[in-house]
Amino acid sequence: MILDLNYIKENITNDYIEVIGDDEQVYKKLIPVPYRWTHGATDNHLGDGLVIYSLIQFLRAKVCVCLGSGGGFIPRIMTQARLDLYDSGIFEGKKEFNWGDIGSTFLVDGANGVGGKINYLDEDSFFRSRFFPRFINDTTKNAYYNFFTKEDIKIDYLHIDAGHSYEDVKQDFELYSNLLSDNGLISIHDTDSRYENNYIVSKDLQEQNQYQSFTEGPSKFNKESVKGWQKLNLFNEGNLQGKPSSTGLTLYRHA
Repeated sequence: MILDLNYIKENITNDYIEVIGDDEQVYKKLIPVPYRWTHGATDNHLGDGLVIYSLIQFLRAKVCVCLGSGGGFIPRIMTQARLDLYDSGIFEGKKEFNWGDIGSTFLVDGANGVGGKINYLDEDSFFRSRFFPRFINDTTKNAYYNFFTKEDIKIDYLHIDAGHSYEDVKQDFELYSNLLSDNGLISIHDTDSRYENNYIVSKDLQEQNQYQSFTEGPSKFNKESVKGWQKLNLFNEGNLQGKPSSTGLTLYRHA
């Protein structure tokens, strides 16, 4: 296969810890990356992460920014795509995760519990200790004004997956689209309302008022016409019954 399924399983779709078995041998215990299911990903399948990986490869995107991530699934794909561009001879120079000639992966998350908890707040977490993102632990609005604009950063690939209210999605798009490079691309996650319409919420979450809609805001924004932008919806909900599907990915680029 073109894809290294073992590497995907042990580094991209799962975290792992080493445990000692009864035979005193060291084994890897796999822990699924939180929220990977919203991308239609499984142990061996990248889901819509494969689309993002391919787009970064094709566009030769160096500066990648992810707004919001529960388990670091998309940011680790961003970094892997950039590393692979170097290993395949497309990027040249120094191969350093964030300070060399292959660009940087920026991750912005307030870690405030809105939309779910993150599992990489500690620097020695699996994700941060292996993929070394430039982690900005703040709101997307504050990061925009007090980091990205102050450092005059131009973004080649932007993924929006932070606050899921309509207002949050609209704000993130309107702010960060100002920083997009000439050939840059934006993706918004959770834009397929059909997925959530078919999704069964467990009774305990309903009774405890712990369920938060994940497609209402993104899908509402996505239904609007944004002047000056071309849009492409990538939805696969219902395409293959009995198999995982994505909660929706929508691409935007300058018209």
